[in-house]
Amino acid sequence: MSEDGLPVFVEAPARLHFGVLDLRGDLGRRFGGIGAAVPAPSLLLEARPSPELRAEGPDATRALAFAQRFAAHHGIPPRVHLCLHRTIPPHAGLGSGTQLALAVARATAELYGLPTDVTTLAHAVDRGRRSAVGTWTFALGGFVLEGGRRPGDEAPAPLLARLPMPAAWRCVVVTPAGKSGLAGDEEAAAFGRLPPPPATEVAHVAHLVLMQLLPALAVADLAAFGAALTAVQRITGGWFAPAQGGVFAPGETGELVEQLRRWGAIGVGQSSWGPAVYGIVADAGTAAALAGRVRAILRPGGAVYEGGFSQVGARVWRGATLVSP
Repeated sequence: MSEDGLPVFVEAPARLHFGVLDLRGDLGRRFGGIGAAVPAPSLLLEARPSPELRAEGPDATRALAFAQRFAAHHGIPPRVHLCLHRTIPPHAGLGSGTQLALAVARATAELYGLPTDVTTLAHAVDRGRRSAVGTWTFALGGFVLEGGRRPGDEAPAPLLARLPMPAAWRCVVVTPAGKSGLAGDEEAAAFGRLPPPPATEVAHVAHLVLMQLLPALAVADLAAFGAALTAVQRITGGWFAPAQGGVFAPGETGELVEQLRRWGAIGVGQSSWGPAVYGIVADAGTAAALAGRVRAILRPGGAVYEGGFSQVGARVWRGATLVSP
């Protein structure tokens, strides 16, 4: 444990999960995924040395569990005081569990002088068992493409590509109130029940990602990027329809996806299991206008966030010194 007594702060962006690549696994890897980091909502964690493990703030119980898991993995006494100043809405499809787990792991690793590379952190807190999109957005921000898991491999899926999101592009993220998305054992059971999708659809998703979505992102062609993303969402949403009741989660989620499209969002969809949805537009003025229209119709208890994309992943600082952007 460090003797300087300075607190460690970790600020982590939410992640949008844009879709999986392959639920079949015919070529030896299953899942794979694409997604991006958004700066709001975000998590802000403070950690400092303490005689015993303590946690306060929203999501404190989950933070304690991750701290205990991290300490057990490394065989260290969990003598840390965690303070959660803000958190990402849980079970909304925005990666709250992974971002919290990695933030706790990173802060504790800083205090104890342990390795801080993201794959080591993820393994210590048992994240990335299916998707590694949140792991790589925590580490790097921007847009990420990961290559899926091999059976029996405990490491997070490898990062295949990371591209910055164009600076002008904006995203409106909406978290409607209501039923939470699937997570934990319930999510694992749902994956176990899903039938394998047609090989032709898996091939089409890969073709869209490699030959339309990634090139469009590289040259900042929002129309082509949005068309590819929307198509991927429709196809992969069909794969998950048996578990979630439709291409999108039923109720307000599906309604909001269609409303965002009607109001001019270029790329629209549901993040992970939802209920969070997103719409991507070309500039800040368009995003502000779109966010205002959504707030006017959103049912009580929902929230709207709008802004650019996070290009740096989690920010870590100790006292007043930035450790890593």
